[in-house]
Amino acid sequence: MLKRVYFSLAMGLAALTATGPTSAVAQDKFIVVQSTTSTQNSGLLDAILPEFSKESGIEVRVVAVGTGQAIKNAENGDGDVLLVHAKPAEEKFVAEGGGVERFDVMYNDFVIVGPPSDPAGVSGMNDAVAAMRKIAEAKAPFASRGDDSGTHKAEQRLWKQAGVDVGAASGDWYRETGSGMGATLNTGVGMGAYILTDRATWISFGNKGDFAVAVEGDPKLFNQYGVILVNPKKHPGVKVAEGQAFIDWLTGEKGQAAIANYKVDGQQLFFSNAK
Repeated sequence: MLKRVYFSLAMGLAALTATGPTSAVAQDKFIVVQSTTSTQNSGLLDAILPEFSKESGIEVRVVAVGTGQAIKNAENGDGDVLLVHAKPAEEKFVAEGGGVERFDVMYNDFVIVGPPSDPAGVSGMNDAVAAMRKIAEAKAPFASRGDDSGTHKAEQRLWKQAGVDVGAASGDWYRETGSGMGATLNTGVGMGAYILTDRATWISFGNKGDFAVAVEGDPKLFNQYGVILVNPKKHPGVKVAEGQAFIDWLTGEKGQAAIANYKVDGQQLFFSNAK
């Protein structure tokens, strides 16, 4: 038995040695994409990336974190491409030399979901700011990501427009999870709280319980995604050719069609809008 094990190991090492250079080249043909939890949690990337890899021979390794963290990672040179959803922060990233150029890729929207008891009486509203104000006035539980993600940034804008200082309510009716969208939804559902989420993650989320979309349809809830090549002048290690190939595919006819064709339970999660 031991001889067979040693023989297998020896054969494996011999095969690795014989194919070493070829494997090294293949393994090196990859890019790192700093992206958001929503593109990952929704299942979008798992659905479309194999198409790109099959066509290009380039593996895409995704780091899925909140948008704020993804931008920080890209600023540190930890990645080749940035795919996130906080346009002002993305434009600032490019303006400060962190990225080459920003391109629109796709959009969906944010929604406010909540329990059937609807303690703040916001169900059916399409004015997000007024709904947030009512939630604050009722001191109804609200679960926030609190992680500087694109969703958290959008939520903070709405609180500001509503004239609500959620910092003063932190730990009371306002709870910050410091987690991704899926974990925050789990927490919010568990505590009977309202939650602002991107629609794609909500549709894909498997632990809805009796929660439902309470507020939707406000133009302020529009959610745009953009893609940026990390600046090789600032970070020489950036894989420019491979990263640009991914951006060109994502914003081109095939990538845009792949995005539009991705559905969960018959519902389209993202709408391609590259120019």
